[in-house]
Amino acid sequence: MKIERFVLGSLGTNCYLLENEETKEVVIVDPATCPEYVINHVKSSGYTPKAILLTHAHYDHVMGIDGWVKEFGIPVYLHEEEREVLADPGLNLSTMFGYSYSFGQGKGLKDGEVLRIAGFTFEVIHTPGHTKGGCCYYEASQKVLMSGDTLFRYSVGRSDFPTGNGKLLAESIRGKLFCLPEDVKVYPGHEEETCIGDEKKGNPCV
Repeated sequence: MKIERFVLGSLGTNCYLLENEETKEVVIVDPATCPEYVINHVKSSGYTPKAILLTHAHYDHVMGIDGWVKEFGIPVYLHEEEREVLADPGLNLSTMFGYSYSFGQGKGLKDGEVLRIAGFTFEVIHTPGHTKGGCCYYEASQKVLMSGDTLFRYSVGRSDFPTGNGKLLAESIRGKLFCLPEDVKVYPGHEEETCIGDEKKGNPCV
């Protein structure tokens, strides 16, 4: 798996391209926006987008959905409890920032469900706390975790937005993420990557 990171949007959100260099297929994680230069990069590299994975539905992670779907006709996946957030401009915070964005066609996933896309196998880990339907995607063979705004490098996501819950967030991290192998690389929704072992030892927020 080759992972490319693009920092997009007004809040500096990490949008990831998870690329299979053998099949020339790619999965998009959290399309914050859909700039032409990223679309052109995918096309010029010869990759075929297969799906969008959402870690959660806050506006700064989803505003590029329509552009990717229009260009490539790909499905959008998110945890089933997050579909309401994606469809409600108040819950997804887009109204707070002067927009009114909603998307009602996301495919709902369950905790523990396995997605096989682009030659990769992603386990869905429901990690409520930042939002009620926040989730992470774990690719065990690659030792990669896409953590969204659940877990950051030596920090965690905010829990004071609608549907957030600080107690659940801590429980999600300790009970579901910290049991993963310590050498699993963590790719968060903002800032730089980290690993499970470093967060278990040094994250002051959990």
